[in-house]
Amino acid sequence: MNDIQIKQAKKQADRKAVKFIVCLFVLYILFSQGNLWMNSIMSPGSRFYNLFIAEHFDYIQGLKTALIIPAVWIIKAFGFYAIYNEQDVMVVSGPLLRINYSCLGLGVMSFLAAFVFAFPASWKETIKMLIIGLICIYLLNIFRIAGLGLLFGFFQSQRQYFEYHHEIFNILVYIIIFVMLYIWIRKNTKPISK
Repeated sequence: MNDIQIKQAKKQADRKAVKFIVCLFVLYILFSQGNLWMNSIMSPGSRFYNLFIAEHFDYIQGLKTALIIPAVWIIKAFGFYAIYNEQDVMVVSGPLLRINYSCLGLGVMSFLAAFVFAFPASWKETIKMLIIGLICIYLLNIFRIAGLGLLFGFFQSQRQYFEYHHEIFNILVYIIIFVMLYIWIRKNTKPISK
């Protein structure tokens, strides 16, 4: 490549990078704020509450249930008796875990979806990475909820020391997602030929 071709390739790469960053930012805001807005639509007493949408399209409660039930199975597999309702897991002789909106991992899922859709890869690879990443986040979240129930069940005196489990979970998941994205990017990026 001569100097002119190198400069043109750098300009094109810069444009692609700026497009990716802008697209990532816009999609993340849309996904994360869209989830918050939908949560406000489906929460009784909120400003935008809509009974029809809350009764027919409440994916947030569906995700809570999809996290709670397997977490309770895991807790029971370790010999604890646990009961649950639509937002709580109670380990008998152990903790009461309340699964709120912030426990669902929708922020991490929004980042993953925004990144994958913004990155210039084939649709097949994009959908594959999105599905694998969302399943990974979902499974890690189940293990976090079950792990907290088990940890507090076994070590009841340590409950006050786990105030930061959301932050620890987010850091762990972001590390795993960044490793997955790094591998995915390497797989879906063509090297520049010289």
